[in-house]
Amino acid sequence: MSARDWIDKDFYRELGVPSDSSDQEIKKAYRKLARELHPDANPGNAQAETRFKAVSEAYGVLGDPDKRKQYDEARRLFGSGGFRPGGFGGFGGGSGGGSTFDFSDLFAGQQAAGGGGISDLLGNLFGRRGGTTSAANRPRRGADVETEVRIDFVEAVKGATVPLRLSSPSTCETCKGSGAKPGTSPRTCPTCAGAGLVSRSQGAFAFSEPCRDCRGTGRIVDDPCPECRGDGVSTKSRTLTVRIPAGVDDDQRIRLAGQGEPGTGGAHAGDLYVRVHVTPHSVFGRTGNDLTLKVPVTFSEVALGTTLEVPTLDGKVALRVPPGTASGRVLRVRGKGIVRRDGQAGDLLVTLQVSVPSKLDDAAKAALEAYASATSTQDPRPELTAMLEKRS
Repeated sequence: MSARDWIDKDFYRELGVPSDSSDQEIKKAYRKLARELHPDANPGNAQAETRFKAVSEAYGVLGDPDKRKQYDEARRLFGSGGFRPGGFGGFGGGSGGGSTFDFSDLFAGQQAAGGGGISDLLGNLFGRRGGTTSAANRPRRGADVETEVRIDFVEAVKGATVPLRLSSPSTCETCKGSGAKPGTSPRTCPTCAGAGLVSRSQGAFAFSEPCRDCRGTGRIVDDPCPECRGDGVSTKSRTLTVRIPAGVDDDQRIRLAGQGEPGTGGAHAGDLYVRVHVTPHSVFGRTGNDLTLKVPVTFSEVALGTTLEVPTLDGKVALRVPPGTASGRVLRVRGKGIVRRDGQAGDLLVTLQVSVPSKLDDAAKAALEAYASATSTQDPRPELTAMLEKRS
């Protein structure tokens, strides 16, 4: 992307966020738009595909802290009617009808950049160092990409392999990224001799800017590739097999190195981050690497003691309930939880909850009344009784 592109495009407006948004707000806006505009959700909708590319391009800059800093600096210096690449009208109110170059703005930008020098600052903004290398010719790592997948609870606990279909920018297979029609090749730009930059003099000063003829690429494509229209990048669908590790948490991200957007100039591709959403289980819950389970029991079972059969993700186990067990007590079944990466397994935590029947038949009611009479001298709440007697 040339410096002119950075200045002319409002990436914040593309994502619908203000320029002072936090990184999390920018990511949230991108994810929302990406879901709405994704080609899979809008088959045959060219306008949605164009917006999807624009949103992805905007997040590729604003989602990277370094690129966002450079973009904000470029907009501050050149994006408000001041000096712009390609326009050197006058200096401080001079004639000529061109744009105004304000030295105070430029030196303020130098200080904001940490005092590294004007050449360093402009070198960052225009993608060069020392005025010798064009941004388009310098290798640049591809942008990271994020997508989402939903799996069920058991798959999250035991791990799973899921297919993932993506539609994303990728190196054009027809032209192999050259942008030229197969059988042809781009030619070196005669204006900048392939450097991507041209120098202009204004009085005692000389400035470099991206070449207008080749848009800073250093190459001119006379016969564009019909697939990518000369960009060297096309949107295509691909299917990946993603291994979800056992014990993955809800909203956890899995990184697939080198599966993001392709790099330029031979640089590495970005990474693909898969955000995992886990559908809750109807019976089991989870706390870390332990599984949780609530088991209703009768009063007689906890009072007299019993042995229960409780389910696990691998079958069932026998669970002994000691006599006199209180409602709400948690019993531990070791090794029946989630297996950690080191091979150690979590536990199954069983919470006993006394179930009170809403209706009783005559026999059950008579039995309970007899029990109440037999235990009438027992006080289940001695602390409260003592407090009440003290205050009476």
